Order: sequence, then C-alpha cells, then structure tokens
Amino acid sequence: MMGPPDRSSALGFSCRKQAARGSQGMIVTNHPIASGVAAQIMLEGGNAADASVAALFALSVVEPMMVGLLGGGVTHLRTATGEHVILDGLGCAPAAAHPTLYTPLVSNRIEDRRLTVARTNELGALAVAVPGALAGWCQLLNHYGRLTLSDVLQPAIRLARRGFQVTPYLATNIAEQAAALARSPELAALFLPQGQPLRAGSMLRQPNCAETLSLIAREGPDTLYRGSLGQQLVHTLGRAGGLMTATDLERYSVCERSPVRGHYRDHEVVGPPPPASSGVHIVQMLNVLEHFDLHEAGFGSADATHWLAEAMAIAFADRSAATADPAFVKVPVAHLTSKRYASARASLIKPQQRSTWQSGVAGTTESSDTTHLTIADADGMVIASTQTLNGAFGAAMMIEGTGLLANNYMYNFDPHPGNALSVAPGKRVFTSMAPMMLLREGRLRVALGLPGGLRIFPSAMQTIVNLIDHRMTLQEAVEAPRVFTEGGDLELEDMLHEALGEQLAQRGHPVRRVPRVAGGMNAIGFDEDGMMTGAACWRADGTPVAISGGLARAGTRFSLS
Repeated sequence: MMGPPDRSSALGFSCRKQAARGSQGMIVTNHPIASGVAAQIMLEGGNAADASVAALFALSVVEPMMVGLLGGGVTHLRTATGEHVILDGLGCAPAAAHPTLYTPLVSNRIEDRRLTVARTNELGALAVAVPGALAGWCQLLNHYGRLTLSDVLQPAIRLARRGFQVTPYLATNIAEQAAALARSPELAALFLPQGQPLRAGSMLRQPNCAETLSLIAREGPDTLYRGSLGQQLVHTLGRAGGLMTATDLERYSVCERSPVRGHYRDHEVVGPPPPASSGVHIVQMLNVLEHFDLHEAGFGSADATHWLAEAMAIAFADRSAATADPAFVKVPVAHLTSKRYASARASLIKPQQRSTWQSGVAGTTESSDTTHLTIADADGMVIASTQTLNGAFGAAMMIEGTGLLANNYMYNFDPHPGNALSVAPGKRVFTSMAPMMLLREGRLRVALGLPGGLRIFPSAMQTIVNLIDHRMTLQEAVEAPRVFTEGGDLELEDMLHEALGEQLAQRGHPVRRVPRVAGGMNAIGFDEDGMMTGAACWRADGTPVAISGGLARAGTRFSLS
C-alpha cells in the first residue's frame, strides 16, 4: 500500500522532508521540541498515552497560537488489544448562550456564513466556549497512561520557565496576528515586545504559564473545573462581557464515543463520530469515489481532481444540514455512510461539468489554527490526537495572571438561528478534526491527522486516496498537493500544474490558487514486520522521531578481560 520509493518526480511534486523508521516507538508532532519531549517520556518508561499528553502540554508552550489548556480536541486511541476509543474533549457553549447571541453579517458567499458584526464570535469574551482540552488530556492519561500528571508536565514547565527559540513558523503567525494580539496588554507584552513581533530565533519565556502548569501538576484538572484557576477564568471573562460561569465549568465532562467505520476498496476506515465531521463524511466521500477509477486517471489529473471536488461538495452539502452535536441533532450516520446513498449521489456527478449540490438528507466552518500528533508505542497502543484553540491565538485574550490563552470555539457555531449548527446552551461545537486510522485485513496500517479547520477532513480523505489509489509512499501521501472546496471556489495548491486549473475551469469550477490547503499532517505507517514509518509534511514544523534498539540482552555483563 505504501508504494515504491522515489516516485515523487513522476507524480509532479517533490517531497521536502524525509520519513523516519523505528521498531520500538514512533512520534510525529508539529514541533521538534514536542516530538523530543514525547520521545523522552517514552524512553523513561511511559507509553503512547503518557507521551501524547506530555507532548500536548509541551505544544501548548511552543505552539501557543495553536493549542492550549483552555482549548479542546478529539483523540482517537487504539489500544494494544485493537479496541478503538474516541475521547471527545471539544468545547461547548455556556448555559447562558442562545441562538441569537450574535448578529450575522449579510452575505451570499458560502465562505462568509459564520461572520458576525464586530467579530464577536471570533474575538473577545463572547467567543469563548467552555474548555475541554485539559479534561480530555487528563482523562487520556488517567485511563490509559502509566505516569503521573506531574511527571508528564515537567518538560512543559521547564520550557515555559526557561524559554525556547521561536521558529520561523511561530514568528510568521505572530506577525500575521499582530493586530489582534495588540488588543490585549498581556499578549502584546509577551509576543510584541516594544511593539514589534517576536522574530525567529529569539527566546520566548512564559513565567506565568510555568506557574499555572505547576499549579495543575499539584492540584490536577480540578483547579480549572472546580478551583482557583477556573475562578480566575470566569472572573476575567465576566469583566469583558463573557457568559461562562463556574457552574459551566463544573458540569463539563469528556465524552467517550464509539468510532464511525467504513470500507474503501480493500481497507477499513475508522474515525470520530459527530460532532466531528470526519468519520461520517470521509467515509461518505470515499464511498462516492469508489465508483471512479482514480488510479487509472492519475494523481493531479483533471478527471481525478473533478471527482474529488464533487465528492467534497456533496459532503459539505450534507454536513451543513445534519452533522452536529448528537445530543441536540439526530444525525443520520448510517444513511450518510451507506454504500447505497453514495451510489445514488455518485450517479449524479457529471463527467465534464461541475454541479451545484443540495443536501440529500433532511436537516440543518472552523479556523485553520490547530495542531495534531500521532504516536505509537512498542506495545501496540496508537494515538492520533487533534487539538486547538480554534483560531490563531484563540479569542486574542489572555486570562489574567495565568499565561493561558482563551479559545474562540464559539466561532464554529452557525450564528444564524434555526439550523443544526446554531448556538444552543450546553451544545458542543462541531469540528472537522480527523484523527483517522486505516486497517487492512484487521491489521492497523496507517494512523494520521492534521490541523486546518474545515479543510482537515477533505485533506485526510485525499491522503487516504493517495495511499490506496495512487499507491504513494507515506511521505509522498502526506506531502502531495491538495485541493479543497465546500461547493464554491475550488482551491488548488500552487504546486499543482497550471494546465489543471484551466481544465477544471472549463468544467465550471471557480478555481483559486492558494499556497497551501490545511496544515501539516503527521502520520505513522505500520509494516507487517513490526517496523513503523513516521512522516510529517512541509506545511508545519512537523518532526518524526523514531525509537529503535533497546536495553542490553538479559544476562549481558561487562568485563575488562
């Protein structure tokens, strides 16, 4: 399935990174320091759960624009015995939230449907949802890890206190968000010293964050959900006009869910269920694409790209109508993932003409600033976890004295009342997060995921197609140029050849060139001989770290003679 090596030139692109291979553990995160932290934890006796939580805490320090304790996320765990568990640590609306909380902007563009007057669902206290990240990370550690919370927090505490070098990627994000960061004196002091964005190579120290992490190491997650840290969060948000209360925090709980499963060609696809879109709609898109010969058409061809675009447009039409928090909306998972429904939709795809798609079910977009890690240990535990503050630097608010950034998860809701994705008290945000796993004949073959907002699950789907239909190596599959559409503009990454845009425009697709679609993917491939391959793509600071070797053979003695 991984394909032969060194085929990238024939595919029309070249890989910018190299894969790593090991037999005793594999770590792929979106920052080299976080990958190193996870490797250290694993080498000290921790398993994949311990390494993942340690890496997430570290990422909250070194990728502060992407992930934080006050954010949320989805973790897909495969145990050593082959059980798949989804831990839903997504944020939810405060109890005082309501469908008319925001005033939507008037626009006919699909891409503008979540914009509101004064950006109140994006910036500031009204944009903040009840956070689930810390609860989710601690539940993963407590139920599946070996080490203590204090153990896995120590590397992040050191990074926050002693500092680390700012990468060009972080520096670019700070510069791009400078206007939003300047709204908060604490954020400006940290990221815009003397009014200028931090430069790559400069040291970033976060003493308040170090103290907060030390508090959590001593008191556990209760300090947020029932203690002093939560009181400070509620106080800061309340002074700024927010809705969150101490009761909202006390009532928060992580949901343990069963995955969505489907089949594509001769592989089983396993992913998160609603309120995540990925499991349902990746299976749906693959079911549609099963009716077309993508391998024969070839990667990057007009036919293959047209079929991908139409499958995405179909999925987004159904997603906007039906995929939301299952506690509030009845989601027709079985229907959306059925081969029969996909066949009916596929039969309507015109070979030479783009179609305008409406939902095929009775019914009802996120930010791109997220992070992802994929980690596997020698015992067979595998974790794919996607976490976010939602937008870059979240709501552009720092909770006073804590060094923690607030999320802007409320932006994920539809600001228009009366729809499946509209705001409701206690409702979980829906998400495109796609921590996916791919099996063949019952054996795990690939685990993957990436950041990128609503572009996440279509990008994950394309990687699966790259592996199965185009027979790429894992490195090729994660780095291959991507496309994206919700049914409007068709985004093509710049690396795709110019003629492709012209050919698709002739079929009615409104083509738009972009430097990248979604973010850096982190994936692990599993060979039958026990070797693991880790791959990260060029779109982020992703770094694979492989562990091989091990302890000396039992009974080995050292002698000078």
